[in-house]
Amino acid sequence: MTLSRQTPDGDLPDIRVPLDTVCFIIAKSREFDVKTASSDPDASPLDDDDIDAAVLENRPSDPVEAELKSFISDLSDGAQIDLVAIMWMGRGDGPDGWAEAKNLAFRQHNDRTAEYLVGTPLLPDYLEEGPATIGRSCSEFEEVSV
Repeated sequence: MTLSRQTPDGDLPDIRVPLDTVCFIIAKSREFDVKTASSDPDASPLDDDDIDAAVLENRPSDPVEAELKSFISDLSDGAQIDLVAIMWMGRGDGPDGWAEAKNLAFRQHNDRTAEYLVGTPLLPDYLEEGPATIGRSCSEFEEVSV
């Protein structure tokens, strides 16, 4: 997937995760959030023989969840820290400013960032609101090819 390029603005705070990446995570998170309950509550992680159902339902080995966690885990530590700070800024009940959010995210960073973010209710909403608090937006970014 190719996304449009981010145009940096000298007046905006420096973030180590590209805005295109944040926008991609928002889109993937929305895919994950719209899934329905599993039609087979007894399904095991190895019981995903119906790939169509696995894509549309919450299953023990959800491919969208796995892709999202893998994508976040592959980001640099700095990008993961800034992604958490952006989410906290969008949530609105955390740190008061970007520098404080970034510092707190740095102090609390660990190897479970992907699980933490994917497990956060309303993640795409918070990630969409977060950039707005530091003068950025995903509204100008759209997928240009799939």
